[in-house]
This record gives sequence, structure tokens and C-alpha cells, in this order.
Amino acid sequence: MAAASVWGTNLRISIFGESHGPAVGVVIDGLPAGEAVDMDALRLQMSRRAPGRDKSSTPRKEADEPEFLSGLLGGRTTGAPLCIVIRNTNTRSGDYANVMQAPRPGHSDYAAYVKYRGCNDVRGGGHFSGRLTSCLCAAGAVCRQILERRSIRIGSHVASVGPARDLPLPSPDIPDELLHRLSETYFPTIGDGVEAQMRAVIEDARMARDSVGGVVEVAVTGLPAGLGGPLFGGVESLFSSILFGIPAVKGVEFGEGFGAASLRGSENNDPFTVAESGEIRTVSNHAGGILGGITSGMPLVFRIAVKPTPSISQPQQSVDLAGRRVTELEVHGRHDPCIVPRAAPVAESAAAVAALELLLLNNALTMEGNEHDA
Repeated sequence: MAAASVWGTNLRISIFGESHGPAVGVVIDGLPAGEAVDMDALRLQMSRRAPGRDKSSTPRKEADEPEFLSGLLGGRTTGAPLCIVIRNTNTRSGDYANVMQAPRPGHSDYAAYVKYRGCNDVRGGGHFSGRLTSCLCAAGAVCRQILERRSIRIGSHVASVGPARDLPLPSPDIPDELLHRLSETYFPTIGDGVEAQMRAVIEDARMARDSVGGVVEVAVTGLPAGLGGPLFGGVESLFSSILFGIPAVKGVEFGEGFGAASLRGSENNDPFTVAESGEIRTVSNHAGGILGGITSGMPLVFRIAVKPTPSISQPQQSVDLAGRRVTELEVHGRHDPCIVPRAAPVAESAAAVAALELLLLNNALTMEGNEHDA
């Protein structure tokens, strides 16, 4: 079985740390040398995910300032493993004392307790915490910059929170301007007034000492046709394997996804056409830019289903692990009533890592934008 905290083949990321440890971090191996890293652009992406900056998120506030330990010299990648550390500065481990005795329903506590024979760190979720997504966000922010220099764009929006729904991404083509706006926004939405509706749903859950889930829709544009492979080497498999590494993601669908099950072939098929440039395109994009596990040249579109935050302050039934009896648990600590807005930049970051890996696996990463004056 592969190492649980390591992902990738040509581009490998290794995530380390715990929510209430001194720091969390990521090592990225396989990045091309000479790629400039814009720290302001990286900090922007980190700030979109950072906790404690919005009423809809956890009150725990962290700076999430990336600290580079290796792999960067003069603002450019050296080709050596790139190591980024993010310090934890605002922990309250005492809030989790009772969780050591009674696992939280819906959380990893019990399964990890069994697997690691009670040695797992439950403080803030330990290595299972959403805190670790800051590492994925940092890695993705670096990869995103490499992709953007090759005209590959990534953006997402909060497609739904509970019953509140946003407009879908335009199809078959998605304007760069829209993706750029969404990729710089904390609570990205498309429709007018949708954010206010979603915030009302989140506030209702918060006031009820509860939580709510939702869906994030993501698009990657500019990927060339012909990347990927059939069966187990498909683009869907590659992207899904990193997307399911995001805590709280319970479903992934591409293009029409599960909606295709209710369509006829004549409705779901995407007719081919020839653009003015001579490029072969499709009139619609129900396939989400993937045919037979291979990119078609159309926008790659997918959605992730994000479950409600399991740590809620309502009394819940659990078990006393020592006494093996049913007990009542009240979760303390600081938790998001809804993690969907903060999941959007994480999903984009996962997509950036997967897209760069896809290019490297197919020897399709051009050296444009990689010149470095001696």
C-alpha cells in the first residue's frame, strides 16, 4: 500500500504535521528548475483558505505564512525538493481532552484509534485535520503559477451550500476573466445575491450549533488534447486520487457526472465541430473535457461534494472507549459551521497539482516561461 501522506509519480508531494503540532508542511519533488515563485500570488491563495478571517469559518486564526526551507533560490525553483513549512501559532489542545475518551461521530477519531492502537493525535484532528489542507494549498499555489505561464487557468465557485445553489459555470467555453475573478475570491460565486443566500444558510446552522455541507465546482482550461490514458490511467483516476485526499470530500464527479445517468445518449453526447482556428472542439461539454480517460481539449470540469463539518457543539451519542459503554459527547473547540468556501481554493490547488503531474507524465510540459538569465 502506498504511503498515505505521499502523492504523485513524476511530481511528488509529501504532507507532514498535525493540527496542534509546531507546524505543518509539504515537500514537493519533481518541480522543473528555474520557475519563478511569486510570493504575493502564493499568499493570496493561502489567505483564501486561512482560518479565522470570516464569520462563516472557524474562529481559530492563523497567519498561514509559508516558510521555504529548501528548493528556492533567488525566487526561483532550483530543481531540488521544495520544502514549505506553515507554523501553528493558535492552538487550544485542552479543548480535545474528552475526545480522547469518546470519538466524535462523523470524524476519523474512532477509525484512527483502531488503526493506530490509540496512539493517534486527536487534538484538532491531528494529521486528519483540515489544517493539513494549507499544505496542499501552498503546493497548488506554486504549481498554479507554473501552469499559468503555459496559459492553463484554474478557478472554482461554491456551487451549493445546503439548499442554496449558484449558477453553473458557463459551457462549453469558460472565460479567463471569470476564472481569474473566482480564483482570487474568498467566497466565489457566479450569480447575483447567491453568496448572501448561502451565508444565511451557514448562519442558521451556526446558530443551531450545527453545520452544513455543499458542493464546489472547478474548471481547468487550456489543457491540450491527448493527455491521460484508458482504464486505470485515466485523467479521472488521477484527479480523483488527490481530490479524495481533501478531508470532508465524499464525492467527485466529472462533466455531467451522475446527471448523465438520467439522460439519453443523444442528450449526453457532445457533437464535434471545427473552430475558426481550425481546432476541433465540441458544441457542448457534458464529458467535462475527458473522453476515454483522455483530455479532449475542452475545459476539464469537475465537482466535489463536501460533507458537513462533523465537529458540532450539539450533544451527540458516542462511546466511552475505555468502558465500552454508550455515552454522550459535547465537542468543544473552534470549528467551521461550513467548510465549503474554504474548500474552494483547496480544490483548485489539488487540481493544479494534478494538472502539472498530468503534463509531466505525458512529457507535455513546455519550457515556455522557464528561461533564466545566467
